Amino acid sequence: MADVSAECNIRVLCRFRPLNHTETLRGDKYIPTFQGDDTVIIGGKLYVFDKVFPTNCTQEQVYNTCAKQIVKDVLDGYNGTIFAYGQTSSGKTYTMEVSYFEIYMDKIRDLLDVSKTNLSVHEDKNRVPYVKGCTERFVSSPEEVMDVIDEGKANRHVAVTNMNEHSSRSHSIFLINIKQEHVETEQKLCGKLYLVDLAGSEKVSKTGAEGAVLDEAKNINKSLSALGNVISALAEGTTHVPYRDSKMTRILQEAEQWKRKYEKEKEKNKNLKENIQRLEAELNHWHNGVEICIISLFLTQKTLKGFFRSSVTTALLASSRGDGERVQCELSRLQADSDSAKTEVKEVLQALEELALTYDQKSQEAEDTRIHNRRLIAELSHKTSDLMCLEAEFSRLQEVSGHQRKRITEVLNTLMKDINDFSVQEEEYAVVCVYVSKVKSELKSVVKRCGQLEALQTDCHRKMEETGRELSSCQLLISQRLSLQREQMSAEFSVLKKREQEKSRQLEELRFLHERQEQTRQDMKGLEETVARELQTLHNLRKLFVQDLTARVKQSSELDDSGGCSTQKQKISFLENNLEQLTKVHKQLVRDNADLRCELPKLEKRLRSTADRVRALEDALTEAKEGAMKDRRRYQQEVERIKDAMRARNGFRRPHAMNQLSFV
Repeated sequence: MADVSAECNIRVLCRFRPLNHTETLRGDKYIPTFQGDDTVIIGGKLYVFDKVFPTNCTQEQVYNTCAKQIVKDVLDGYNGTIFAYGQTSSGKTYTMEVSYFEIYMDKIRDLLDVSKTNLSVHEDKNRVPYVKGCTERFVSSPEEVMDVIDEGKANRHVAVTNMNEHSSRSHSIFLINIKQEHVETEQKLCGKLYLVDLAGSEKVSKTGAEGAVLDEAKNINKSLSALGNVISALAEGTTHVPYRDSKMTRILQEAEQWKRKYEKEKEKNKNLKENIQRLEAELNHWHNGVEICIISLFLTQKTLKGFFRSSVTTALLASSRGDGERVQCELSRLQADSDSAKTEVKEVLQALEELALTYDQKSQEAEDTRIHNRRLIAELSHKTSDLMCLEAEFSRLQEVSGHQRKRITEVLNTLMKDINDFSVQEEEYAVVCVYVSKVKSELKSVVKRCGQLEALQTDCHRKMEETGRELSSCQLLISQRLSLQREQMSAEFSVLKKREQEKSRQLEELRFLHERQEQTRQDMKGLEETVARELQTLHNLRKLFVQDLTARVKQSSELDDSGGCSTQKQKISFLENNLEQLTKVHKQLVRDNADLRCELPKLEKRLRSTADRVRALEDALTEAKEGAMKDRRRYQQEVERIKDAMRARNGFRRPHAMNQLSFV
């Protein structure tokens, strides 16, 4: 590195945007004035930066000064970060124009896949922070990088405030991860470039934020404060750097921390610059494809370890060499497997790209055909209207020409009579001669106009024939479409007819079921009355039976004859059996009656729902019939209109030749 300290320091550059459209309409004046390349004067006060860009600077100038060296370092295996910071509406997005994922309301949201919201920050095995689940796109050209930037920028949160119509409401981070691998030595380099577009610090009294926009402003100012604390801690060299105060500083921890470590190691050892220069020389050799001696690498590693560690034994170096050889063999085998896998993946990707290209071409051809057809129809209608206008103009000119011809004939007859009259004075004769010359000139102009009209008529007939051919092709397409629609309508009508028949059959079945239900209801009503009468009779018989049984028991107690007692017992047993059977019959009748009463509401509800469904189906069928009839009438009217238009156009046609004017 040419200047290590300069590259490790944080540089602050200031770019001034021009007045926007709203400020220009409002009549605002441009306040800043510039003094040199690093000083700006605002309100009589001087502000000094590392570099100041006026309003007329280009993006290329800003890139060469701000980002070019950082990008070069990223390609050399380092990490770099570029912040765009300033008050809201100060032109940060105007400078950066990038986005990849955003930190909105302290929540990470993927801008390339908006379905991924509230992503979390994790650490890998090397304790390097990364956003888990964030979309990674492989790019191979600057155009693909810009496409990714445009896609992410379209999904970013913006809002309208008093100071900016397109105020960014989130911090966006665009990460470029560059991985390199030397083909021969299999050495790898990895660098990351962070492009950070910070949301502007806001003052509520100026922006007029309220509601959700006010909450966004609070989170923006909070995260900017956390970033300022981290930068202050890095500049002051404190032992604790508050990276975990916000998700943005947590994500950028890797990009910011390497500079701090670099500065500390430089202070520890005075020979660090020399070691770094030797490592850079080896890195340049590696870039140029020059094989680096293994012994030199081990000596360099041993020297560096002597700077950062107290002691390294010879046994450890020997074991490291053995492990290095085994690892080298394993890496060779893995590299061979990786090459074969890369070849297969490349073939599959190439096939997918060819399929996608073919699909895009076919889609574009179909779209072009549709656009061409619509354009031809529009041109046809326009040419038809022009043709009708020209034919009307030609008819009017023919009438004017006829009137002028009659007028010229009358004037010539009058002149001939006047010339034959020898008593006409010489002055009058001169006037007549002048008038005759005027008439002849008018006649010549009329003849010339007639020739032009003949040529115009020929051109019109030619255009009419072309239009007729185009109209014939359009009529053929319309007739084919009408026939296809007529067939579709016929098929739909057949299907509707079948549905109507099916619904009619179902309606008859439902009516039959309804009649059966009504009959069942009447039968149940009669059965209930019969059961009630039978129950009343049974109840009366039971009372009589109990009374008779009581009387017989009393009489039997008075009888001493054993034969009479046995007869009485048989009668009592018979009567008890009859009573038990009558009781069972009564209970069964009561249960049947209860079941029928429970079943009756269900049957009535089912009948009502069936009737409603039948009515709905009948209404739908009626509407379908009416729609089919309307479509059919509309197609017939369209066909009649096209036929009338064709007959009207054929009626406007005229002969190709005109009668020539002759004068004596």
